[in-house]
Amino acid sequence: MKSVLLTGFQPFGGETVNPSLEAVKRLQGAAVEGARLEALEMPTVFGKCLNVLEKAIDALQPDIVIAVGQAGGRSGITVERIAINIDDAPIPDNEGNRPIDTPIIAGGPAAYWSTLPVKTIVSRLRQAGIPASVSQTAGTFVCNHLFYGLSHLLATRYPGTRGGFIHIPYLPKQAAAFPDRPSMSLEVIVRALEIAVQTSIACGQEVIPVEGGQLH
Repeated sequence: MKSVLLTGFQPFGGETVNPSLEAVKRLQGAAVEGARLEALEMPTVFGKCLNVLEKAIDALQPDIVIAVGQAGGRSGITVERIAINIDDAPIPDNEGNRPIDTPIIAGGPAAYWSTLPVKTIVSRLRQAGIPASVSQTAGTFVCNHLFYGLSHLLATRYPGTRGGFIHIPYLPKQAAAFPDRPSMSLEVIVRALEIAVQTSIACGQEVIPVEGGQLH
């Protein structure tokens, strides 16, 4: 039986909830396209999150890994295309670390492409009526740190496993504190992740020629 590992972060930056963690917890133990879903809580801490991830992959040997993170201010599901080898933290992590201009993996490649079917996921989310787009940047905080670390681990130790990163918006109760920020219900986010898993299993790294670029 195939297995899919979903990771979600602990709250950070003064928040009391993180929609990524709430969403993946809803999917713990679920079966999608014949695969069992496993949810993993990730510390929002540089370095430590990679240690937790590596131990989980060693233990579970998943076929696919999808890391999920909060992107407050984004209006839809954004499937990340690329992870870059840099930490440049605009705020401290949950243990007060704030690396500036620091490589995630010394001597590692400048970047890794997602090995998920990024544009196909976006297309199927839109077909389901869920706002979605391709993202060209996962930032330079712990989300990108985890995305790059995951990609490096899969490239160097688990080449048969595919993985990538998805950013999701605030929950409505978070956005209530920021009247100009968009939000998405937890139910829609969970459905979006189910579609992302289904698509990743069914389509491999298939690329479809749909618009997903940006002018700047």
